[in-house]
Amino acid sequence: MKMSTEIIKEVRGRTSAGVLECKNALLKTDGDIEKAIANLRSRGLAIAEKKSSRMTSKGIIETYIHHTGQIGVLIEINCETDFVTHTDEFKQLAHDMAMQVAAAHPQFVTAEEIPADADLDPKEVCLLLQPFIKDPDKSVEEIIAETIGKVGENIKIRRFVRFEVGC
Repeated sequence: MKMSTEIIKEVRGRTSAGVLECKNALLKTDGDIEKAIANLRSRGLAIAEKKSSRMTSKGIIETYIHHTGQIGVLIEINCETDFVTHTDEFKQLAHDMAMQVAAAHPQFVTAEEIPADADLDPKEVCLLLQPFIKDPDKSVEEIIAETIGKVGENIKIRRFVRFEVGC
């Protein structure tokens, strides 16, 4: 089955996967765009799961200051090698995560950090479980998994701090 370049471009635009990966996913799903996208996303999650035990000792600290000057964020995001810290995908992820912290005001990175006696909704207070501000149909954890699939390395958010004037 031959795939048109328009269909491949659409899948690539919606997933940021490589052209060949998009074509193969479309071939596996007989040209069904939605199934191909779901296939690529699940593949990204599988890659992220495989790499989750790898050590992440390199990374960057990203800053974000909201245009009002009233909210600021520092966030540390780690990966496996210094090479990945210089990629556009990693830098964009770091910036997006800093904006996420500024907008959604999480208190913890993961649900495991919530104190046992706290009566908090993990989807509201844990960064990784929150809906992503740029695409609420995905969680932050899924966005990170997609980036792991693109760069081929484990990525972890280590810590963040959010400042707000008057708080």
